[in-house]
Amino acid sequence: MKVVWEFIKFMFYSGLIVVISKYALVPVLRTLAESLNLKPKTVGNIAGVATSVPELLTVSFSAVTGLVSASVYNIISSNIINTVQYLLAIFMNKNQRHLQNRALKVDLILAALTIVIPILMVILNIEFSIALVPVFILLFVLFYFINHNVHKLYLNKLTQEEKEIEEEEKWVRGKKKIMVKYTFLLLIISILLYIIGSLLSNTLEDLCMQFKIPQLIIGILLGFITSIPELITFFEAQRHHKRQEDGEDGVIEATSNLLTSNILNLFFIQSIGILLFYLLGR
Repeated sequence: MKVVWEFIKFMFYSGLIVVISKYALVPVLRTLAESLNLKPKTVGNIAGVATSVPELLTVSFSAVTGLVSASVYNIISSNIINTVQYLLAIFMNKNQRHLQNRALKVDLILAALTIVIPILMVILNIEFSIALVPVFILLFVLFYFINHNVHKLYLNKLTQEEKEIEEEEKWVRGKKKIMVKYTFLLLIISILLYIIGSLLSNTLEDLCMQFKIPQLIIGILLGFITSIPELITFFEAQRHHKRQEDGEDGVIEATSNLLTSNILNLFFIQSIGILLFYLLGR
């Protein structure tokens, strides 16, 4: 009976992280980005960061609890599910024609690599040790460099004059009052997420240590739960820009969201999980 109660708490705390991310964190970051009149790629990047917060919390608290395998499977399943959800959103919105752009093709190849790399590591039984952290950081920089430059090469639509006008508009719209307001909201949201993440950590420890639930199962469940915010933002981005009759911008935003989320999950968040496991893991 107690194991059922622990599973209920596990689902409840995980669900709370998703709900807060979806209805508080993501909207706040998106509103802030649009207030500053940012480009679709930048908005997508910000959404990618926001939707990776649940993974950051679950991986971090899993690692501190000593469940490093659960954190690894969490990242693998999250990246797979993110990619499947992205493709589903693209096809349901009938935007697959926009994927012919070379920059988006490169982004999708990079996103696929964020799935292939950890799966190969598991198959080849390569340990997720602290020695991988600098390798992951270098890969993170490399992927970002490639993404930035292919977009600059193939999706640079603005003239120099338009760029200057856009920069001026960013500063006009991005007033200090807006920045202070949303920074305060982000702080409150972060505190709430931390508290819930701590409770989730205790539940994870009970499930794996006391009731012998395999870390593979825990990791996959976390992957499904923490990928829900990405599903929301993939559809939202395309609906938002479809209303403005610019379907390609919606695809650019969703693709940037996918790639940013997957890169952060594998290279940055997984590195944090490894470091926490070796430094603080119980």
